[in-house]
Amino acid sequence: MEKITEKDFKRGRMKEKDRENENLIEGRNAVLEAFRAGKTIDKLLVLDGCQDGPVKSIIREAKKQDTLIQFVTKERLSQISETGKHQGVIAYAAAYAYAEVEDMLKTAEEKGEDPFLILLDNIEDPHNLGAIIRTANLAGAHGVIIPKRRAVGLTATVAKASAGAINYTPVAKVTNLTKTMEELKKRGMWFVCADMDGEQMYRLNLTGPIGVVIGSEGEGVSRLVKENCDFIAGIPMKGDIDSLNASVAAGVLAYEIVRQRLSRG
Repeated sequence: MEKITEKDFKRGRMKEKDRENENLIEGRNAVLEAFRAGKTIDKLLVLDGCQDGPVKSIIREAKKQDTLIQFVTKERLSQISETGKHQGVIAYAAAYAYAEVEDMLKTAEEKGEDPFLILLDNIEDPHNLGAIIRTANLAGAHGVIIPKRRAVGLTATVAKASAGAINYTPVAKVTNLTKTMEELKKRGMWFVCADMDGEQMYRLNLTGPIGVVIGSEGEGVSRLVKENCDFIAGIPMKGDIDSLNASVAAGVLAYEIVRQRLSRG
């Protein structure tokens, strides 16, 4: 659980994604029943300092599902609320259910293919996530992995931006991206991340079981995640600016993997 201050909002931690008001569930009874019914909840906002019985029950259910819980001010809840009757709790429901990483590996095995996953580090723009899911599907990736914190979930905007790919390409949400990478490495996977200072991607051997790691446009791949990558791939750039949109970078690197797999036969 984490406490979010107004200062955090001003710094942009809660951007457009918190103002979309997609798939909001408001009010204590509605939120509690959503949890009990097994609905996938990406995030729970709770009025800071509110610890009465019903709210404690909601928090308990949220912890069972490992839902991200944030304590916010009454003003913030009122700002997000569509009904004005939030009763101190607002839940963000996912538009689609999440998959498990194990399911992605099983799919690859059933197809007789080396696992090909795309991991996203702090991608907060829903249009980027949707576009990356679309690319993942067309490039033959077996799934997309996103972290629980500081990342957009499967909202309606993400679904729309994916152009339907979200119905075919599984997305898993994990608590710790670095730990997930370490576990996958034990199962034979290699990881490559996109970074402007990396070795030119055309010189790298990106065949075999591989995961592509894409960071946010503002910060790139975080230090710990980058340290866990086996390759740092640089995408050649000939223009006057120094970076690509995150979804474009994902597409360029993903299709280099496709090219190498096709060349290998």
